[in-house]
Amino acid sequence: MTDAVVDTPEEVKKPSKLPVILGLVALLLGAGGGFFATFSGMILAPESAAKQADRNAAPDSLPDVSFVPVEPMVISLSPSSQGRHLRFRAQLEVPSQYASDVESILPRVVDVLNGYLRALETKDIESPAALTRLRAQMLRRVQIVTGPGRVNDLLIMEFVLS
Repeated sequence: MTDAVVDTPEEVKKPSKLPVILGLVALLLGAGGGFFATFSGMILAPESAAKQADRNAAPDSLPDVSFVPVEPMVISLSPSSQGRHLRFRAQLEVPSQYASDVESILPRVVDVLNGYLRALETKDIESPAALTRLRAQMLRRVQIVTGPGRVNDLLIMEFVLS
């Protein structure tokens, strides 16, 4: 007898649809849970009455500070800036007990600010972050002149390049 091998086609296994079904179920559960959390106010909810009451409570008292005005200055910028001028006006935030001390030394403060602003070039002033940087530089110089703890902040009231 002959040894004939009969070729029977093997059945190709189809990929399981179980991962797809589990993924869809997980997606639906996640969407439903997200909807419930948002709808019930667990997330993205308006503030509760207790939080609003805290916000409406009396504010803390303001710090005991005085504001010492620095006389307005008009600074001519460097010769390369084609005759441009800078109008500058500021106030110094000072603890109330040091207001008279700072007022007495104000000419020195104006001299320091005038010297610093005169050394600037137009490109230093025109950049978007210039005012923040210049303010920090001027505040540091004023704090050195007036002494530690006497000036809290420098408030720029007018800064116009013309």
